[in-house]
Amino acid sequence: QVQLVESGGGLVQAGGSLRLSCVASGTIFSINVMGWYRQAPGAQRELVADITSSGLSNYADSVKGRFTISRDNAKNTVYLQMNSLKPEDTAVYYCNIPKGIGWPRNYWGQGTQVTVSS
Repeated sequence: QVQLVESGGGLVQAGGSLRLSCVASGTIFSINVMGWYRQAPGAQRELVADITSSGLSNYADSVKGRFTISRDNAKNTVYLQMNSLKPEDTAVYYCNIPKGIGWPRNYWGQGTQVTVSS
């Protein structure tokens, strides 16, 4: 069984920064893609960024230039550095391992709340 545990959320003023971390534990052979999604109240869950094991990353247009995703493959950990935060970044942020080779379904963390005050 695989578990994803996020940390690093909190309350920050607009313009501030936060760093989220997500550790995958359990029976893991290899992880190709790890990502971050977010869900604001009343909205659908949306992709924020994802990254492959080789370091190729992909970002939502709304966070490009402000957020940086990175990972430590040896620690099965993915990070999200969030700078220049805006009130519209307020959401619950979820770590994700998508369905794929060796992964029979999507895996999600429990989520961590990020609140940006104006």
